[in-house]
Amino acid sequence: MFTGIIEEMGTVEKIHHQGSQAMQLVIRCQKVLEDVHLGDSIAVNGICLTVTRFEAQWFQADVMPETFRSTSLAGLRAGSRVNLERALPANGRFGGHIVSGHIDGVGTLVGKTREANALWLEIEADDSLMKYIVLKGSVALDGTSLTVSGIWEKRCAVSLIPHTAEMTILSGKHTGDRVNIECDVLAKYVEKLMNNRQEVAEASGMTAAWLQEQGY
Repeated sequence: MFTGIIEEMGTVEKIHHQGSQAMQLVIRCQKVLEDVHLGDSIAVNGICLTVTRFEAQWFQADVMPETFRSTSLAGLRAGSRVNLERALPANGRFGGHIVSGHIDGVGTLVGKTREANALWLEIEADDSLMKYIVLKGSVALDGTSLTVSGIWEKRCAVSLIPHTAEMTILSGKHTGDRVNIECDVLAKYVEKLMNNRQEVAEASGMTAAWLQEQGY
C-alpha cells in the first residue's frame, strides 16, 4: 500500500523491450534505495512495480503486458522523469490517502493554468473513471495524492501547491500528455457492495416495485 506522497523523482536510464507489450525498466534514483531489498514494491508514476535487481543508484523492474496496456508506461523513454514512492511501512505516517498502486485507467491533461501560487491541472477521463471522482474527494494522478477541486461531466481539476509542483513530475506535463489515474478505492468497494445488495434483492423478488405494492 502507498499514500500518494511522492518521495523523489527518478530518471529512466534504460528500457529493455520484450516484445511489443512488455519491458524492463532501469530507473536511476537515490532516496527510495536507502533500505531496498529484492522483491520490494516501489510505485513508479503510481504503478506498483517489483524490484528485481538494484545497485547503489538504480533499480530494475519488469512491466508485464497488462500493465503496459493499462497505464502510461508505454510512453516512457530513456531520460523520462518518474514519480517514485516506497510502500508504506507499518510504522509509517499516513500523509496522503489509501493508494494501492493499481491504476484504474489513463486520463489526458487538457488544461494547465496558474493562479497565484497554485498550479491548476484539468484532466479528461472516461465515464468509467469519472463516476468514482467526487468534488473534494481524493484521487491519485501519476501516484500523487491530490484533492479534486473541480468536476464536470468528463473532466476534473486539481490544484497543486508549490511543494507538490516542485517534488513531482506533474508540473512538467503538457496539454495532451497522458496521466495515470487511481480512483479512491472506497468508492469502488461501496459500488460493489451496493450492486451485490441489488442483485440479492432482485433474486428474492424484493424489488422497488414489490416494496411499493406492500405500501413501503
